[in-house]
Amino acid sequence: MNVWKALGLAGMAGVAATGALVVRSERKRRAYAPNEVREQLHQRFAALSSEPEPVAAPPLSRRQQLRSKLRFSRAR
Repeated sequence: MNVWKALGLAGMAGVAATGALVVRSERKRRAYAPNEVREQLHQRFAALSSEPEPVAAPPLSRRQQLRSKLRFSRAR
């Protein structure tokens, strides 16, 4: 059997396997009723909106940036 022929057959098998996985996941996705999907989305949104937003640290000054870089280079 030619090497190229084996590679071609392996590639075709990979494409077929990938297609089968896509079809199976699509069936799982479509198995949900629209109301179930809506409820899940509302639950996710409520969970995200209930978390407090992180407070951003003030940006470092140029002097602080240089100091941290020098400190890092001395540690090596």
